[in-house]
Amino acid sequence: MAPGAVTMEAMIESFEVCYRAVRSRDRRFDGRLFTAVTSTGIYCRPSCPAQTPKPQNVRFYRSAAAAEAAGFRACKRCHPDRLPAATPANGQGDLLGRALRLIADGSMDELGVRGLARVLRITPRHLHRELVARVGAGPLQLARTRRAQTARLLIDRTAMPLTEVAMAAGYASIRQFNASVREVFGQTPSGLRRSGAPALPGEGPVVLRLSYRSPFDGAGLFAFLGPRAIPGVEEVADRRYRRVVRTGRTTGIMELDARDGGGVVLRLYLDDLHDLERLVQAARTLFDLDAEPAAINDVLAGDRALRPLVLRRPGIRVPGAVDGFEMAVRAVLGQQVSVSGATTLAGRLVDRLGDPLPHANGGLTHAFPTADRLAAADLRGLGLTGARAATLRALSQAVAEGRLDLSAAADRERTGAALLQLPGFGPWTVAYLGMRALRDPDAIPITDLGIRRALDRLGIVAAPRQRMARAERWRPWRAYAAMHLWSSLATMKEEARR
Repeated sequence: MAPGAVTMEAMIESFEVCYRAVRSRDRRFDGRLFTAVTSTGIYCRPSCPAQTPKPQNVRFYRSAAAAEAAGFRACKRCHPDRLPAATPANGQGDLLGRALRLIADGSMDELGVRGLARVLRITPRHLHRELVARVGAGPLQLARTRRAQTARLLIDRTAMPLTEVAMAAGYASIRQFNASVREVFGQTPSGLRRSGAPALPGEGPVVLRLSYRSPFDGAGLFAFLGPRAIPGVEEVADRRYRRVVRTGRTTGIMELDARDGGGVVLRLYLDDLHDLERLVQAARTLFDLDAEPAAINDVLAGDRALRPLVLRRPGIRVPGAVDGFEMAVRAVLGQQVSVSGATTLAGRLVDRLGDPLPHANGGLTHAFPTADRLAAADLRGLGLTGARAATLRALSQAVAEGRLDLSAAADRERTGAALLQLPGFGPWTVAYLGMRALRDPDAIPITDLGIRRALDRLGIVAAPRQRMARAERWRPWRAYAAMHLWSSLATMKEEARR
């Protein structure tokens, strides 16, 4: 960030700045700031096209949950409750991000406040205090808002029976579902369905449209994911990504379709809907739909060498991981081999050890092997070196025994240290997993050969220590800088072919 620059977090501390954002309908504040109007009892996004309220009638909140806890209801015109979640700034530490990710994927429904605090290794009181200070609402209110928003999405966008909506959204009973929806939205579930948007077309039991902040570099995302798709588990074609997903209750198919440009359409083919919200969150993570391009671009374009790359792909994303263990295995297979070579090895592994689907679905034939199965497997004959097979076995055992957490809610520092204790894991692999599995926006595999080549072509020819010093300019978005640098190599190859 440039010297003297003011962060978005600092800006929203000022009522004058916030009100000016509402008057100018500044989309940069959407998702970070919620405008509540005392005269109407409604809260909106700053860019809402409705008439600007008088300043004396305005209250500002950091989250939809905080606005709802204060008794306000979401605007039916701008739908602020459907906004992508704001990404916690790196300076706030990893604790907040982990807590929000756990709440977003429905973990509160299973763990409760005490269980969530135990996972985070803090007290329930500290958890509540930290969340209120940062987003304006405690864990119970955030979980309540998440359930209501999930229910609203399913009511509006699917034809699911309301009893199934209640179950999929995480409500303990129909009575609780009816009371919560009426309190949050001012209508009964059946009333919302009558007044809601029509369901999206599709044969799957759940079809949803996932929002994101523009711009969105879908072309770059598919160009990255396509060559890395694991045969049998994933397939990418015509701006569609499909994969096998497995939860604690069921195995199904996830499809993400970005062909129409108006959002990403998610289709989930599942036999059991209890883990629906977790899979919706996994889909958002995979496509990095909660990214904030404006904030990222402001920082990265401040480096003159990166500025042309940012202008070429202003909506670049860091692809996430549906399953952290799968991503770790894929990263190990990719050490010091080509992308296509690693993909071939991954396909062999899946063909031998993956769980076959009852019926093949296009090119999707298997679920990725579990850590238990891989830990006990004979890996001979797959084309792996002895050292790489030993690395995979050690990784699988650590995950199977619960000694290693590779979920998006893991403690990044603790997980990184644990990975470095395993044979065959070095800084490159740990940083790559930080980017993709642990969702660290500031992770960067600075020693990567592709990154070094890209920096050379940009005229940044420097020793490793100087490269690290240059990368300090890109904080807290160094993972996005890495994606820009890798993408620039692909662009140069395309231009050379022409």
